[in-house]
Amino acid sequence: MPLSQRSTLTQFLIEERRRHPDASGDFNALILDVALACKAIARSVAFGALGDMLGNHGGGDSVNVQGETQKKLDVVSNEMFLRANEWGGHLAGMASEEMDGPYHIPRQFPRGKYLLVFDPLDGSSNIDVNVSVGSIFSILRAPQAVVDSGRDVTEADFLQAGAQQVAAGYALYGPTTMLVLTVGTGVYGFTLDPSLGEFKLTHPHIQIPADTQEFAINASNSRFWEAPVKRYVDECLAGKAGPRGKDFNMRWIASMVAEAHRILMRGGVFMYPRDTKDPSKPGRLRLLYEANPIAMVVEQAGGRASTGRVPMLTVPPTGLHQRIGLVFGSRHEVERIERYHAEPVQVPDDTPLFAKRSLFRD
Repeated sequence: MPLSQRSTLTQFLIEERRRHPDASGDFNALILDVALACKAIARSVAFGALGDMLGNHGGGDSVNVQGETQKKLDVVSNEMFLRANEWGGHLAGMASEEMDGPYHIPRQFPRGKYLLVFDPLDGSSNIDVNVSVGSIFSILRAPQAVVDSGRDVTEADFLQAGAQQVAAGYALYGPTTMLVLTVGTGVYGFTLDPSLGEFKLTHPHIQIPADTQEFAINASNSRFWEAPVKRYVDECLAGKAGPRGKDFNMRWIASMVAEAHRILMRGGVFMYPRDTKDPSKPGRLRLLYEANPIAMVVEQAGGRASTGRVPMLTVPPTGLHQRIGLVFGSRHEVERIERYHAEPVQVPDDTPLFAKRSLFRD
């Protein structure tokens, strides 16, 4: 379709709203505010060293609530999300990877009925080497008690399972800037037209192939993997000669947005599972503003997202920055990984302590 005939993000949202005559328009306006923040971040990312945007914030002394060193663009991106979304009257509050607690809407601005949670710049360790990074966002309904009272939000207000998200998506800052969005009616990809400053629909009705021959995992953690994950990866690496009977390719970008986008475009499976590297952390990724929004996008595109044991969107959150293991992508591969977790661990017969006939064998 010629670029001039493609619908813009605004037109797409208006069409979606027409399906719901009782909608107030606040939701559409909120999505457009999020898109504005993503445009501003894309511009800062594109300037890179020219805009003095590379390197660590505060000379490397600044860390976020996760204990991670903040990049300059982490801080700038977080500020852009706040400034673009605090004033519109659509939000009761916000939460971010870069802030310890919830962000309260300043009193000079009206408050709304939604909550916004976001990772302002996913994959920021890649900034200095010019590899694709992105932003991830999730929209929830604020509890009615918050809307009715107008009180400041608390952490508990954000602790909603992923199935309760009303919208989710991500922006990818790569060779082109893209916004990938779901409002619960499928997944749509919009590409930023730099001549107009508009996101235009270029990838309608994205679907993830159910089968794949590509997986993504950080192999440097292999010594910490649980047995089901090791089994799955070993089978993939065995290729045609192994039990899978086909060759697999392995990818790892260290930017989950970039990994997710590749999987949406051509299939694959991404694994950042629970492991034994740090027993105090039941996973690496954050549930509310990383795992849940990506899971909603993936499942709306016909894929599957899981902890490896249970569907990701069913997990009840217990904390604003709760960590979790995540597996997502082509449905048949994720289901296989879940099946491996559910099966009993296979122990060789030459391990007497744990063998089926017990320690005291004949």
